[in-house]
Amino acid sequence: MASLPWLLFASSIFLLLLLKLVLKQTSTKTKPNLPPSPPKLPIIGNLHHLRGPNPHLSLRHLSTKFGPILYLKLGQVPTVVVSSAKMAEAVLKTHDLSLCSRPPIFSAKHLFYDCTDMAFAPYGAYWRRIRKICILELLSAKRVQSFGFVREEEVARLVRRVQESYPCAVDLSKMLGLYANDNLCRVALGRSFSQGEEYDRHGFQKMLEEYQELLGGFSIGDFFPSMEFLHSLTGLKSKLQDTFRRFDRLFDQIINEHRNPDRHTEEHTTDLLDVLLDIMENSSKSDGIHLTIDNVKAIMLDMFAAGTDTTFITLDWAMTELLMNPKALEAAQAEVRKVVGERRVVLETDLPQLEYMRAVIKETFRLHPPAPVLVPRESMEDVTINGFYIPAKTRVFVNAWAIGRDPESWENPEVFMPERFLHSLIDFKGQDFELIPFGAGRRSCPAITFGTASVELALAQLLHSFDWELPPGTEAKDLDLRENFGITMHRIEHLMAIAKPHFP
Repeated sequence: MASLPWLLFASSIFLLLLLKLVLKQTSTKTKPNLPPSPPKLPIIGNLHHLRGPNPHLSLRHLSTKFGPILYLKLGQVPTVVVSSAKMAEAVLKTHDLSLCSRPPIFSAKHLFYDCTDMAFAPYGAYWRRIRKICILELLSAKRVQSFGFVREEEVARLVRRVQESYPCAVDLSKMLGLYANDNLCRVALGRSFSQGEEYDRHGFQKMLEEYQELLGGFSIGDFFPSMEFLHSLTGLKSKLQDTFRRFDRLFDQIINEHRNPDRHTEEHTTDLLDVLLDIMENSSKSDGIHLTIDNVKAIMLDMFAAGTDTTFITLDWAMTELLMNPKALEAAQAEVRKVVGERRVVLETDLPQLEYMRAVIKETFRLHPPAPVLVPRESMEDVTINGFYIPAKTRVFVNAWAIGRDPESWENPEVFMPERFLHSLIDFKGQDFELIPFGAGRRSCPAITFGTASVELALAQLLHSFDWELPPGTEAKDLDLRENFGITMHRIEHLMAIAKPHFP
């Protein structure tokens, strides 16, 4: 009888161990219902599926095999990729709040002052504050309208530069890059850099191009967070530090000029850096979130990283597509010249009447979104999308390039056909998920109004002022359309064209 308690104790231990074993087996059998996934390899997971220099193409290829939402293990990072309008709506609208933070991107941390900019800052009070500043103070419709004279002057300068090349071919890509940079520099900093020696002395364009490339978000080290030394081995860290130091020195110089009480500007309005410096000096009095000078620099870098490239890439691709499609070019020019008449200068009041030209811009955004894969998001909690389980801390990529070419949404998706938008209500402002070059939801780009105004006026004026054709001996099929992948995507080869002045 004395052994009975021990027998009961032993039996209890045995039952507990048996129960634990059963529960473990049950949990093994009921794994979370993750989205479809291609086979993984040890250590690298699915990284071997990202073949070639353009990850958006690899991701689209995978989506055709495994569906519009798929799960990848990229190194150590759990990742979900969506490639359809329906799945994009689930990510960017239905579960927007749960999926609106940002993952820690190594390059962004080093370039944007520890991710204190708007694009890469994690979701929270600080991000909400700076987004409010950008929407209400920096990029409001009223503020964008106040810089109309800058756009007009820079478009006029663009026309003069193009005209000077005739009868030789003009490097239109270079001209459009100068326009986009000078337009934003004057609006943001109160000055341009393309005149005199300053452009070359600071290497401004080269720095911007390096930024875009370094921010691509597909660095091998970012997929192995526990092995940060990889960034040193690949040389990425030294490149980041060098590019950061050059931009930081330039901004220090410009900020000191703005703080000079004897400063005189030739502009008729306050530039965006003035606005930010004023907010910084008064921010601690208003809402308890005090902006520092590094925060100001980070926000300004956002303007350049996003603002110049969106304008340049859209104009460059729009002109490329029009030159490759003469009927569309003829229709766009006929419309502009009918609206503007014999007047040489296109006014911003003319733009709402240019329905076909605006369809050209939408079609350009569809085929060539400046950011082919939107800046990655990170889930802050577990969510379920289309019946699939998405764990917290999962990186989420939205392949805007693939969505723009999805045959489920578009007829003849690979064909440049502006007419598809003439009787369509689809727009690119974040409400129609078939066309999301600027993203959607909380993390959408707040510079849509600024970017659209800069693109429309320049394109309309180029169509009005010149008769365009490809250089002699060059046909559409001869153009090199390859691109360099980064957070935005440039064509590798510049667009060369003959621009014959329309007016004597």
